[in-house]
Amino acid sequence: MTFSLPTTTATMTPDEIAAQEAALTFGRFTHLDALSLGEALTREGLARGLPLAIDVYLFERTIYSSALPGSTADNLDWIRRKRNIVLRFGKSSFRVGRERAVKGVSLYDNPAISPVDYAPHGGAFPILIEGLGPIGVVTVSGLPQHEDHAMVIEVLSSFKR
Repeated sequence: MTFSLPTTTATMTPDEIAAQEAALTFGRFTHLDALSLGEALTREGLARGLPLAIDVYLFERTIYSSALPGSTADNLDWIRRKRNIVLRFGKSSFRVGRERAVKGVSLYDNPAISPVDYAPHGGAFPILIEGLGPIGVVTVSGLPQHEDHAMVIEVLSSFKR
C-alpha cells in the first residue's frame, strides 16, 4: 500500500488524510511493533540524510525516540506539541490542521488549547486498532509539515502487514 502525497499542504484535503488513517488501521500493534516502526523510520531517515527527530508513543509512554544528525532540540518540542494534537483529537495532526484551514478557523480560538502545548502541523499520526481506536502516536519532526506527514505515511504503510 503506497500513498502519493500532493506537493503542497494546500492540495491535501482532510478527507484524503482521513482515508489514510482508515487504511492504516491495524488489527494489533505491540510494544515490539512500536520499536520496529521507530527503527524503520530511523533507517529511512539515515538512508536519505534527513534531519529527523522520531518518536513512537504507545500505552501512555514513549517506546522509541531518536534524533538523527541535523535535528535540533526544537524538533523534540514539535514532537510533543504535535503528539498532543493526536492524543486530544484522535486523528493526525496534519488532518486537524487542514480541517481548521478549510474552515478558516484557528485551533487556538479555543482558550483551552495553547500553542505552547499544541501544534496542528503534519507529522504526528495515530496508531489505530480496528474496533478500538487510537492506542498511540508516531511522530516525525524536522521537515516541512507535509513532508513529515509523508515520511510517516510511507514507512507506516510499508510496515503494515
